[in-house]
Amino acid sequence: MSDEKRFTSREARIDAAAHHLLDRLPDSGFLGGLTELLVFGIKQAFACLFGGAMLALMIATKLFWPEEMGFARYDFLFLAALGIQLLMLAFKLETIAEAKVILIFHIVGTLMEIFKTSVGSWIYPEPSFFRIGGVPLFSGFMYAAVGSYLARVTRILDLHYTDYPPRPATVLLALAIYANFFTHHFVIDLRYLLFVITILFWRTTVHYRVFRFRHRMPLLVGFLLIALFIWYAENIGTWSRAWIYPSQHAGWTPVSLQKLGAWYLLMILSFVLVTLVHRPRPLQAMRQPRPANDPPTATPDGIIVGEASQVSR
Repeated sequence: MSDEKRFTSREARIDAAAHHLLDRLPDSGFLGGLTELLVFGIKQAFACLFGGAMLALMIATKLFWPEEMGFARYDFLFLAALGIQLLMLAFKLETIAEAKVILIFHIVGTLMEIFKTSVGSWIYPEPSFFRIGGVPLFSGFMYAAVGSYLARVTRILDLHYTDYPPRPATVLLALAIYANFFTHHFVIDLRYLLFVITILFWRTTVHYRVFRFRHRMPLLVGFLLIALFIWYAENIGTWSRAWIYPSQHAGWTPVSLQKLGAWYLLMILSFVLVTLVHRPRPLQAMRQPRPANDPPTATPDGIIVGEASQVSR
């Protein structure tokens, strides 16, 4: 995918300005590696823009929301989430396709929230006007934040895959995961079986471009790392009392590590949902002629760059 297609017009300008500065830095050794790490962190933060803004608002309203405001904190979070989305679209920091992903996640997440709160898995302890049953409408944006990140990181890091499993099989797995979040309250919990079935992605490797080089990682490792990050974010969310688990009624305690497994499965569900909009792209070296006296070289992930192919910047 070319940079013109990967970035919105504003992101393309930001990328050009960053290259103007960073292209001057060494491309090898310690400083070269440090540059790749720095750019990776910046791009990850940029991909998390929506989720990071929502977490910041939860913390700020927990610390500074005035009780005499006469306006529910949850309603403010809902309207703020809508405002952030509109601003990201207006300033071309998000694509229309990503907005569609966020809408899908909001619907899927809200349906799960309505059920989970009805069976007492967690509650929203504060009043609000914009709600369905016991679920304030801002809650759907927590799932949307995950979808937003996955959709944005797909293009920002130019994700490609090798040995990606058949898409119908991944969709069936995602449906089974989603169904189990509901059915395990009434019949046997199949999560451990679902953990085993995730070996569907065992051979899949995700290849991502940071700055000068492509890197690679087993996709299942990527799922686990993102799930761990969300678990940390969930601790922040429950500390702010945006929602709480039964064990946190008397006061905040860390979210159980068992939730990490649930987030791992939900991450696979989320990833498959995003692939319905951003189809997984197989890794292919970009063909570009090179001078005849320029010998072939290898990129960091083993792709040969020579007369037949060259990995783009």
